[in-house]
Amino acid sequence: MGIFAVTGGSGGIGAKTIALLKKKGHETINIDLKKGEIEADLSTPEGRQKAIDELHALSPEGLDGLVCSAGVSGSCGNLRQIVAVNFFGVTSLVKGSYDLLLKKGGACVVTASNTISQGNLRMDLADLLNNNSGDEQRILNLLGRMNASSLETCESVYVASKYALARWMRRHSASYAANGVRINAVAPGNVNTAMTATMSTTAKMALNALPIPTKYGRETLMSPDEVAHVIVFLISPESRGVNGVILFVDGGTDALLNTEKVY
Repeated sequence: MGIFAVTGGSGGIGAKTIALLKKKGHETINIDLKKGEIEADLSTPEGRQKAIDELHALSPEGLDGLVCSAGVSGSCGNLRQIVAVNFFGVTSLVKGSYDLLLKKGGACVVTASNTISQGNLRMDLADLLNNNSGDEQRILNLLGRMNASSLETCESVYVASKYALARWMRRHSASYAANGVRINAVAPGNVNTAMTATMSTTAKMALNALPIPTKYGRETLMSPDEVAHVIVFLISPESRGVNGVILFVDGGTDALLNTEKVY
């Protein structure tokens, strides 16, 4: 049996992923702000380093898999936190845990979003994150000048953070795999989690207006376990031929909106 670390494992998709892994007999380490084996604030460099240090202490022999499920939505209204958690928090943890994955030839899954293909994207911010990501404080300072009271601005920054993360994964996938570490991304659609529960009434109406083909005729979101099952597959040996893929787990919404787009 293996040992797997999951961020955001105290609820939503992360909690379902941990439950599925435990059911298969694996050992898990939950990294979360609260109620985790490792409690750390992934929005700060200090919190990320704490998580990395404690993860090394708990799994000195290495990791079979790392799942980065923790994230914040655009509805949180904090532009700096959106980028700090969704991009810097994930990339820092993956890089800081890479040596543990190397020891066991482990696999990594990061969580993007199906919104990355829907157009509401600050590409200038995504480019800045991907091409100048070493200067986190400068980027966060720039975000501080933007209008955080605008839901449209918050959503566009959220999408940019997830787009940049997916592109970061793609850029690293070949070199990682050449050394024995696979990395992929899932791009969930509208999932019934604490994140979607805090959305405004207007945002929830927008969600219901966007059909999920597998839920056709029902005003319901996807369940977290639908995404968790895919994540567990991607970090398993059965998916050893899959690397550098952004897998849309959204009930067919992306295909509905981008019918003619095959790549």
